[in-house]
Formats: sequence, structure tokens, C-alpha cells
Amino acid sequence: MFGFFSQLLQNAVSVHPDAIEKTIDAVMELKKINPDVNPQLGVSLQACLLQIVGYRNLIAQVEKLRREPYDSDDPQHEEMLLKLWKCLKPESPLEARISKQWCEIGFQGDDPKTDFRGMGLLGLYNLLYFAERDAAAAQQILSDSLQPKYSKCSKAEWEKKKFDKAIGYSFAIVGINITDLAYNLLVSGALKTHFYNVAPEAPTLSHFQQTFCYLMHEFHKFWIEEDPLDIMEFNRVREKFHKQIIKQLQNPNMALCPHFAASESLINL
Repeated sequence: MFGFFSQLLQNAVSVHPDAIEKTIDAVMELKKINPDVNPQLGVSLQACLLQIVGYRNLIAQVEKLRREPYDSDDPQHEEMLLKLWKCLKPESPLEARISKQWCEIGFQGDDPKTDFRGMGLLGLYNLLYFAERDAAAAQQILSDSLQPKYSKCSKAEWEKKKFDKAIGYSFAIVGINITDLAYNLLVSGALKTHFYNVAPEAPTLSHFQQTFCYLMHEFHKFWIEEDPLDIMEFNRVREKFHKQIIKQLQNPNMALCPHFAASESLINL
């Protein structure tokens, strides 16, 4: 009997969402739990299992996007990339698909496709989500990333600081890097705390992308506060930021509460 129950529980976390109710009914029947005595128990168990199954499915969905390479021969990929430019630089038309202009939004060369190799389409999906859903903030962070300390003092004051040159970063490259950070938080299970607190049912790709937006906001503030000497300190700052987020997520009641339009509808604790 115990072996059968153990197998039932193991199978439960892999069931299709449509089979969750039936699975919980089987568990309660096997354990001789009368649903009439505590009707809320079955509902709570279904909600918990839905979140667990949803988290596993989200990992699979995110992993699929990460493994799919950017293909410049795919019209959908190209459309997304061009839309990213339009969202971030609405007043500056892109003169050519292969262009040094891409460096203006933080890519390393004249063709962004090479920068997506590490995170595949996931990096593009996240950057475009941020640029579309929270356009004003994304454009402001892009501007600040080029001259971050302008937001703290006037241009004249900034230029007087001979020893203090604003150390910016490449917006798109950092976005892909933060995508990697978010991905690792997801697959390690660290984001379970956040998703279980903000997603009443199964977490979706939108939840993951909104978490990415939050991390972009927070990393930008963290970068300015850290005041690095040069871009070579990026890995140090990123690792310190990563540890800070991990520490926050160790609180079982923690939700990474974003303060931007893209996620306002999610946070309702």
C-alpha cells in the first residue's frame, strides 16, 4: 500500500493540469480522507499541486526557448528583433538590418543574432517583453545605462567631476545576462517562493518575463549604487546582486514585488 501511495505521489507532480482534480481525488480516497469532513482540504491540495506542476511546465517552456537559436532566416525572429529596435528607439529609424546602430541599444556588433547564442530566443523574448510592456521605463534605463549618473546630478555637475566618469553598460547585453540570472533562479528552484506567492494558480511565461523586468529595474539601481570603477567590475556587481536576490527569496513570504506597470496586475498579496 505504501509503495502504491509513494508512486501515486511521484506521478502526481508530472500529471497534466487537467488531471489534477482526479489525482487529488485518488490521493484522498487512498488515504481514506472524507472530503465532506474538510471540503477545503481538497481545494487546497489541488491549488498546491497546480502550482508545482505549473512550475515544472514553466521550466520546460523556458528551456525550450533558451535552446532555440536565433535564426535570421526566420521571419518571426526578424520581426521581433526589428520591433525591439522600434520600441527602444521610436524616434530613430534603423537604417539597415546589419548596422552599427545596434550598438546604440547595447548589442556588441552590427548583427545582434550573435549575441543571442547564450540564451537563444529567451533573451530576445525577455528584452522585447520589457520594451513593449514597460516602454517608458525601458527607454529610461537604456538612456541611463549610457550615462547613469546623469539621473543623480545635472550634466554640468557631472562634467566637473574629473575623477568620476559615469560607468555605463550595454543595455541589450546586460538584458541577456539578466535573462541568464533569471533562468538559473528558475531551474534551481529559487523562484518557487516568489511564484507560489504571486501566482494563485500555475505560473506562466508572463510571470517569468515580469520577474525579468523586475530584475532589470533592480539591477540598474544596484549598478548605480555600487558605483563600479569600470565595466570590468560587471561580474563582481552581478554576483553581489545575485546573492542579494537569493537572500530575499529565502523568506517564505517573499514576493519580488515589481514597481512598474508590467506587473501591477500580478501582485495582490
